[in-house]
This record gives sequence, C-alpha cells and structure tokens, in this order.
Amino acid sequence: MLAVIGRPAGLVNTVAVPRNKADIRVRFGQKLRQLRTARGLSQEELAFRARLHRTYVSSAERGERNVSLVNLERLASALSVSLRDLVP
Repeated sequence: MLAVIGRPAGLVNTVAVPRNKADIRVRFGQKLRQLRTARGLSQEELAFRARLHRTYVSSAERGERNVSLVNLERLASALSVSLRDLVP
C-alpha cells in the first residue's frame, strides 16, 4: 500500500531570490565582463570563441543566467583563464 504524504500548510514551491550584489550570478557577470574588457574582446567575439550566442554572454554579464559548468569551461577557455579565475 502506498501512502501519500501532503505538504505542510504554508509551504511554498518556489523561493524568490533577490538579485543584488551578493547574488552569485551578478558577481559572476561582473567578473566575466571585467575579464572580457581587459582582453579587449567584444561580447560577440567572446561568444564566438566560446561557441555561445552573443545574447547568452550578454545576459550572463547582466546576472540573468545560471551558467552551466560546461559553459563556464567554454568561457574560461575563450578568455584563457582557469575556472578558478573566472568564478568570483
């Protein structure tokens, strides 16, 4: 026999995450932009080198993307930095 266990009253399925300076996505975006501009690369050129779309790089820099490990590796390689140097 299977038992169905209900959710406790008041439990919400989603949690709002504030986008502020402490948000890892925002800090990552700032670091990505800093490294890209220090190398004189446009978003388009970085995207080409990383095999990503330009709008993906743009939204990552604005902190709107939760960048995957695969794409972190692509961006680090395109910037010629280690993953450690790319992640804030």
